[in-house]
Amino acid sequence: MDLKNEATAELLEHIIPFWENMKDEEHGGFYGKMTFSLKLDKTAEKGCILNSRILWFFSMAYITTGGKELLDYAAHAFAFFKNSFFDSENGGVFWSVTHDGKALDDTKHTYCQAFAVYGLAAYFKASGDTAALEYALRLFELIEEKCTDPAGYGEAFDKSWKKSSNDKLSENGVTADRTMNTLLHVFEAYTGLYEVTKSLKVKSRLLEIMDIFSNKIYDPKRKRLKVFFDTDYNELIDLYSYGHDIEASWLIDYGLGVVGDEGIAAKFSWLVGILAEAAYKAGFEKNCLLAECEKGVNSIPRIWWVQCEAVVGLVNISQKYPRNLEYKNSAEKIWAFIRENIIDKRKSGEWFSEVSPSGEPDTAKNICDLWKCPYHNGRMCMEIMKRL
Repeated sequence: MDLKNEATAELLEHIIPFWENMKDEEHGGFYGKMTFSLKLDKTAEKGCILNSRILWFFSMAYITTGGKELLDYAAHAFAFFKNSFFDSENGGVFWSVTHDGKALDDTKHTYCQAFAVYGLAAYFKASGDTAALEYALRLFELIEEKCTDPAGYGEAFDKSWKKSSNDKLSENGVTADRTMNTLLHVFEAYTGLYEVTKSLKVKSRLLEIMDIFSNKIYDPKRKRLKVFFDTDYNELIDLYSYGHDIEASWLIDYGLGVVGDEGIAAKFSWLVGILAEAAYKAGFEKNCLLAECEKGVNSIPRIWWVQCEAVVGLVNISQKYPRNLEYKNSAEKIWAFIRENIIDKRKSGEWFSEVSPSGEPDTAKNICDLWKCPYHNGRMCMEIMKRL
C-alpha cells in the first residue's frame, strides 16, 4: 500500500473539491449543513467550530500543496469569520450565526475560542495577514482573562462572559465543569499560535496545560486520560475515549516539537508513547479504532474522526519506534477500512460520519454540520503527506 500517494489523492481529488463547493458566494463563509442524502441546506446556521476549522483547513492545504486558489478560499473564510463571529461589544466569538452572518447562539465557549485561535494562526501563517494574527492574539488574551481560574480552564459562558452550563460539550449523561477535550484543543490552538509568534506568554501557558495533563487529566493506574470533571478535577464518569487519547498522543508530541526545548520534552514526552500504545491495545478491533469505552462497555459505531486520528497517531508512534512494524501496518489497515467504507463514493459526497462494523453508513448523520468538517480527514491526509 502506498499510503502517502493515496492520502494525497484523497485530499486533492476529493476532500478539497467537496469543501470548495460548500462556499457560500451570496452571504459569505461556507454553508452549514448537508444531509446524508446530499441535500444542501443554504439557510442552515453556520457554526464557529465548522467555520474556524474550514479556515484552518484551506490555510494549511495552501501551505501543504501550494495551490494558490486555496489561499483565496481561506481568505473568503477569514472575511466572513471576522465580520460575523466576533462580538464587537463583549469580545470573543459566538457559537453560531445565521446563514447570513447574524449572531444566533451567542454562547461563548472556550472550545470555540480555541478553534478560532487555531484557524486564525494558520491563516496568518499562510497569508501573512497581520489582521488575522491580531485577532488571534486578542482571543488568546480573552481566553486567559475570561476562561481561566487558578486551577485551569472553564468551559461555557454567556454573551457577557458569565459562567453557564456546559451543555455544548456534555455527553454520556454528564454536565462537566472541565473537560479533557477542551483542554486538549486549547493546547492545540496555543501550539499553532506559538509557532507563528514565539511568544513567551503563550509558551508559558502551554507548559501549564501540560502540567494539568500530566498531574490532573492522566490516570497513571489505567494509563489513559480522564474525560469529564467537576471544578476540582474529580472524574464524573468512567469513560475511556480511545479517539481522544490517540489524538492527544500526537498533538502533545507535535506541541513539544514546536516548543523545541529538550528539558521540557524530557519532562512530558513519556505521555506520547503511553497514550498511543494503550489506546491502540485497548481499542483496535477489526481494522478500526473504537471510539470509546463507557463503564467497561465498548461503543459500536466506527466514527470517521476517530479513524483519522488513529492513522496519524499510529504513524507518529511508528516513526518513534520504527522497528515495531505493527503500528504502521495497523495504520494502513485503518486507512484501508476508511477507503472502502467511510469515504463516500457518491458523486458530490465526502465522508460518512459513522458506519457499522461491517461498513453500513448511519443515514441519520449529516455529511456536513456544526461538527462535521474537513479538519480531521484533511489534517490526516496532510500529516501523512508530510511524514511519509
